[in-house]
Amino acid sequence: MPLSAVALALGAACLHAGWNVLLAGSRDTAAATAGLLSWGIALLAVPALLTGGVSAEAVPFIAASAALELVYFLLLARAYAGGELSVVYPVARGSAPVVVLVFSAIALKESVPLGAVVGVLAIGAGVVLVGLGAFHFRFAMESAQPRRDLLFGLAIGAVIASYTVVDSEAVERADPIAYLALVVAPCALVYPLVTRTRPNLGVRTALTAAATFGAFLMVLAAFRLAPAPPVAAVRETSVVIAALFAAVFLHEAVGVRRVAGALCVVAGVAAIAYS
Repeated sequence: MPLSAVALALGAACLHAGWNVLLAGSRDTAAATAGLLSWGIALLAVPALLTGGVSAEAVPFIAASAALELVYFLLLARAYAGGELSVVYPVARGSAPVVVLVFSAIALKESVPLGAVVGVLAIGAGVVLVGLGAFHFRFAMESAQPRRDLLFGLAIGAVIASYTVVDSEAVERADPIAYLALVVAPCALVYPLVTRTRPNLGVRTALTAAATFGAFLMVLAAFRLAPAPPVAAVRETSVVIAALFAAVFLHEAVGVRRVAGALCVVAGVAAIAYS
């Protein structure tokens, strides 16, 4: 995997962890989500018009990705409304690359080096271990809540894996900025209608949107340089960053399991970068 792709994926990880912490810390996650989607249109409209470059072949991928992204944001806002980021986020991000690896190898017949396979599995194990640390901490105090967060995390992970595969194919047929704008637009229109929520268009939401779509663009760019499984796996280092942010800003517990999980993630990234 080229170092340029590694750098893009790691940069996306930092931004991704940041916007999730901002969203999870919002007073109204549904309104904040509606707002970040609305801001997304405003931020992407002009660059999308200037870059263009969307072929007719990209239309089915745009439709599929838009539907998956809508489900993703619906689940994410609901999960963070009363849930813990330290459970939902690592379980979601950890389960996704394993699904992507299996699907890409079988359905898309992509060639994945052995080192990348080992790295993907190590990162998957690491992020799940980080999540399980929080799960057991909460389980001793309140059994229903961590189960709920775990199920949301698994559901979100399945959606992430789905749109990751779709997007990795779509970037061969469309410019990343124009593609992203066309994916976000229907989500921004439909989300407030489905949730009956008025978008929060404050400064915090604008910053969340900038980090959200900045991270996505960096990932799309990385897909042009490397196969989907290793890119998706390196991006999952965001769980380590998110764990630190959650401890500092959301005051969530970080224990031995999360440290062990972080070490697995670092080992996985090293295996992928040098494969």
